[in-house]
Amino acid sequence: MAKVVKTKIKLQIPGGAATPAPPVGSSLGQHGVNIMEFCKQFNARTADRRGETVPVQITVYEDRTFDFIIKTPPVTELIKKKIKIDKGSSRPHEQKVGKISWRDIEDIAKIKLPDLNAFDIEQAKKIVAGSARSMGVDVVD
Repeated sequence: MAKVVKTKIKLQIPGGAATPAPPVGSSLGQHGVNIMEFCKQFNARTADRRGETVPVQITVYEDRTFDFIIKTPPVTELIKKKIKIDKGSSRPHEQKVGKISWRDIEDIAKIKLPDLNAFDIEQAKKIVAGSARSMGVDVVD
């Protein structure tokens, strides 16, 4: 018999560093999930991604069991790492914080393709370039 899905939860947690404290504890606790068990499994599967923000989609079932899917890092984080900046611009159209090449955009698009709403690499590149522009990063040839 198939398990009945109770809810789906999306969180962004530091890789290899999930703790029972909020946001993990408060999100999972209200559904009766074993928080320590989730933290143990998540940290084991993301130990190689320490220092990265890791998006995760958790499916909670009626019997309080769960499973989860680990997604690729957020586009903004990949852009920041690629061009070595700490944060995007607070006024992206007036104040630029850096430049990124189309080759770097393509590299990021290849990483993000499974999680983006795009059918091919060209569409994915447009999505990544748009994110870069909204951070105050110019896309150059």
